[in-house]
Amino acid sequence: MWTEITRANYERRGQRYASDLTNEEWDLIAPHLPERRERGRPRTTSLREVVNAILYLLRTGCPWRFLPSDFPPRSTVQRYFYAWRDNELWRGLNRRIVEQHRQAQARSATPSAGVIDSQSVATTQVGGPRGLDPFKRIKGRKRHIVTDTDGLVLDVLVHPANIQDVHAAVPLLQSLRRIYPDLTHIFADRVYRGPKLLEKLKDCGPWSIEIVQRPPGVKGFALLPRRWVVERTFAWFGRRRRLAKDFEAKQETQTAWIYIANIELIIRRQAKLTK
Repeated sequence: MWTEITRANYERRGQRYASDLTNEEWDLIAPHLPERRERGRPRTTSLREVVNAILYLLRTGCPWRFLPSDFPPRSTVQRYFYAWRDNELWRGLNRRIVEQHRQAQARSATPSAGVIDSQSVATTQVGGPRGLDPFKRIKGRKRHIVTDTDGLVLDVLVHPANIQDVHAAVPLLQSLRRIYPDLTHIFADRVYRGPKLLEKLKDCGPWSIEIVQRPPGVKGFALLPRRWVVERTFAWFGRRRRLAKDFEAKQETQTAWIYIANIELIIRRQAKLTK
C-alpha cells in the first residue's frame, strides 16, 4: 500500500529518466555483463547506457526508432539486446540475480518449490507464431512462467495461445529441472491436474504437483494460497508498457523482455536492502 513513507522509498528523483539505473543497481548487474575483448576495436559504448536504454524501452513501450538521442545509437542498443538474447545472457543473469536476492533474504539460493501459471496476451501485426485461446478469447501468445514462492521468475516459456497449459508445462518444467535440480514441488491451478503431466515428466526426476482449488461456493475473485504470488507477478509485468501486449515477431524476444522485467524488479529491491 502506498503511504508517504513507502512512496518516498521508491522516488527516483535526480535521474535523467526514472528508468535509469542508480549506482547501487548498476553495481549488482555490472559484474555479470561481458568484459571488453582483448582483441579487435576497443569498446567505446557504455554498457550502463545500453542497459539504461533497454530499461527505458521496457518501461515506456516506445518503438526502437523513438529511443531518445541521449542514449547510444538505436542500432548499437539493438545489437547488444539481440546478441544478449541469442546467447541467453538475460536468462543467466536472471538466475544469478534471483539467487543473490534469495541469499540476501537468508533463504536457500536454489528454491525447492515453485508456482506455475500462464497469461494469454494479444499480439500485434508484426507476425510470428500465434494462436487462439478460446477460453480467454485472445489471439496471440501465452507467457508461461514458474516463480518461487515469493513471485520471482525462475523460468519462462512463450508459446502460441492455442497450446494448452498442461502440454506446454512439460518442456517448461523439464527446462526448470536442468536449472534447479532441487526444485521438486509445484503449486498449480486445476488445469494442471491429472496423471498425464506427471507421466510426461517422469524421465527428468520426481515431481509433486499440488493443485490449489478455489473454495467451494466462491464466485469471482478469490485470493488463493500460494497461487496469488504468480498472479502478482503478472501484475508487475503490466506496469512495463513493453509487456502490455506481445509486440515481438519472435517468441525468444518476448522471453528476453520478461527476464529483463524480473531483473529490474529484483535489483531495485536489492539496492534498497544494501543502502
